[in-house]
Amino acid sequence: MQNTTDFLVIGSGIAGLSYALKAAEQGTVAIVTKKETAESNTNYAQGGIAAVIGSDDAFQFHIDDTMKAGGYLCRREVVEMVVKEGPARIKELTDIGVQFTRNGPGLDLGREGGHSHHRIVHAADLTGKEIERALLARVSSHPNISIFENHISIDLITEHHLFGAGKRSHDSIHCWGAYVLDVDANVVKTFLAGTTLLATGGAGHVYLHTTNPLIATGDGVAMAYRAGAKISNMEFIQFHPTTLFNSGSPSFLISEAVRGFGAVLRNRQGVDFMRKYDSRGDLAPRDVVARAIDSELKRSGDEFVYLDVRHCDAAKTRSHFPNIYERCLKHGIDITKDLIPVVPGAHYSCGGVVTDVDGATTINGLFAIGEVAMTGLHGANRLASNSLLEAVVYSHRAAERVQRNGRRDPIPGNILDWDDSGTNNSEEWVLISHNRKEIQQLMWDYVGIVRSNHRLGRAQRRITLIVDEVKDFYKRTKVSEGLIELRNLACVADLIIRSAIERKESRGLHFTTDHPETDDTNWLRDTVIN
Repeated sequence: MQNTTDFLVIGSGIAGLSYALKAAEQGTVAIVTKKETAESNTNYAQGGIAAVIGSDDAFQFHIDDTMKAGGYLCRREVVEMVVKEGPARIKELTDIGVQFTRNGPGLDLGREGGHSHHRIVHAADLTGKEIERALLARVSSHPNISIFENHISIDLITEHHLFGAGKRSHDSIHCWGAYVLDVDANVVKTFLAGTTLLATGGAGHVYLHTTNPLIATGDGVAMAYRAGAKISNMEFIQFHPTTLFNSGSPSFLISEAVRGFGAVLRNRQGVDFMRKYDSRGDLAPRDVVARAIDSELKRSGDEFVYLDVRHCDAAKTRSHFPNIYERCLKHGIDITKDLIPVVPGAHYSCGGVVTDVDGATTINGLFAIGEVAMTGLHGANRLASNSLLEAVVYSHRAAERVQRNGRRDPIPGNILDWDDSGTNNSEEWVLISHNRKEIQQLMWDYVGIVRSNHRLGRAQRRITLIVDEVKDFYKRTKVSEGLIELRNLACVADLIIRSAIERKESRGLHFTTDHPETDDTNWLRDTVIN
């Protein structure tokens, strides 16, 4: 079954929807999304969008903050471009109906860790959800846009899928769409397009604990890698230090503002431990706190530590954090009387598919935007609220790039349909769930917040075996949603491990006990895998 469109968008977060609206002015657009359209990392983004709006702020301040947070591994030209184009993209979102929180006649500007000025444009503490609402309202009513829910992409279509095609150079790969599983109908469809956009989000579920929704299984990175695209900086995984232990998937965030309010981190013995790691104690930066908790857990063998807010005024606690209070109550925890069990969770991937300043990848006809991409903005660590900013800036630039280029390469007429002959409907689904859990556990234990040569070596040996098992299972089994995700998780885990082994220093989110110092002489560069 073939579907032909001008533009194929894989993913329905802020990046994919923003791009789709602009591409739809040039032709037909098909949006393929794994679940419902509103289920994306965007929808879970509580913070906001960083942009220079305030009269006391300046582009240079935002640029400097971003470079510093990224361990100076950011591409300066990209940082300058994104920061300077940010205010115009905020205005666009306002024009399409995003209801940002206002302070009198202007926008209310918050401030988060790492920012030197108030510049966080937000919609209360549910910014992502509000942006998604406004974008979906426009997308759903656009005559040129078709949305395919519960469709999961399997692989990108390249020269490899042409009937009678000879071997092509690695430097001349083209993408003409993707093979996609319609989960409800249990049939694989061929989506053909002149231009394909990856907006698939992150890979949080490669880890045991994550703040990401279930859809975040690294699909875009894995598909692009298999197609021959360059992948970079996969070792830089951002962890949020305090998520509610055993709160499901995604893990529920306990805001860092709770520690600012006076909460204290304690180990299972009741000892407040942060002072021995940092003079700022519980008010240390996110990465420091995450490493401290990780150290306590590895030393003790415990699964979580506690966040203690019992000593604070109960009425003020409930007033300041009503959502956290109610959510914890549902788990049988009264935060004014009980200790809160917390554990760090994988939060954001700073690496991904390498793109240029317009979101174009190293494969012709393929773009990547958002968390799936490595644009050079984040470097070794993402500055808070720069991710949504990156998404709106790059969606605009990618749409403009396609419009400037005009005519796209014609879609070949000899693209093969999906062929699953020789496969069977295996009843060994336990292998999928077992291997998925094994990947998440080994990544959490060996490739988490603090790494070492020994841990990474063990992880690499185990992931090699899992990758081989998954490949064998995939070849002889009809595709399913679970199998597609497992294949992608195994691929992305392998890429993260290989990248972490290669980087012989500690920078930003990559900390290794064997190379604890930052080495600008040899490692002020990206880690690239072809």
